[in-house]
Amino acid sequence: MLSRDRARREAAWDKLEAEFANSSRVEGVIFGRVKGGFTVNLSGAVAFLPGSQVDIRPVRDVAPLMDIPQPFQILKMDRRRGNIVVSRRAVLEETRAEQRSGLIQSLAEGQVITGVVKNITDYGAFVDLGGIDGLLHVTDLSYRRVGHPSEMIAIGDSVTVQIIRINRDTQRISLGMKQLETDPWEGVGAKYPVGAKFMGRVTNITEYGAFVELEPGIEGLVHVSEMSWTKKNVHPGKIVS
Repeated sequence: MLSRDRARREAAWDKLEAEFANSSRVEGVIFGRVKGGFTVNLSGAVAFLPGSQVDIRPVRDVAPLMDIPQPFQILKMDRRRGNIVVSRRAVLEETRAEQRSGLIQSLAEGQVITGVVKNITDYGAFVDLGGIDGLLHVTDLSYRRVGHPSEMIAIGDSVTVQIIRINRDTQRISLGMKQLETDPWEGVGAKYPVGAKFMGRVTNITEYGAFVELEPGIEGLVHVSEMSWTKKNVHPGKIVS
C-alpha cells in the first residue's frame, strides 16, 4: 500500500524543520477557520494560525486573506504531535521594521515634511510620515498657548511639520509646527518697551496672578500685587476673568 498524501506531508515537514531552524519565512495558504484561529496549508503540512497572529491590528474580515499564497513565520513546531503554529503578524512587523529603518535613514533634523495626523492625545499628536510615526508635542504646535491639540488639528489632517530631533536608536522622531513660523519673541523688547501701555486678553488665572496675551505667542504676567492699589489679598479671579 502506498500513500502519496503522507509522502507529501513528510517531505513538507522535512523542509519546514530546516526553515524553522534557520528562522526563515515559509509560504502558505489560509484555507479554513477553527476555534481561536485559522488553518494554513504549508505545501502539504497543516499549521495553526492563532487569531492574534493574523495582523498587526485586529482584523474583522479575514476573507480577503484566504486562499492566496503569502509568507508566514513558524513560531513553534512539534513533529511527534503533528503541531505547527505560524504567524503572519511576525512577518508584517519585521517588514514594517525594515521599512521604518530605511525611512528613518532618509530623514534629517531640520527637514520639512508633510504627514497625516494619525492619533491625538492630551500631550500631542502622532503624525504618519509615510511608514513611520513622529510625535508632534502640544508645546510645538504653536507659539501661542494651546490647551489641547484638537484645538488646532484633527485626525486625518494633512500637516506640514519640521523634524526637530531624530533618535535613530529608539527610532523616535520629534516634530514641530511652530518652528515653521516666525518666533514672535524676536525683537519683542523694541515692540513692547518698558513703561508702554497695551491692551491684552486674559488667557489664564492662577493664585499669584493672571496671564495676559498681547498677541498670539506673547503673554505677560500681571502679578496679583500689581493688579490694584486698594484690593489687597484678593484672588486674581475676583478682579479679572
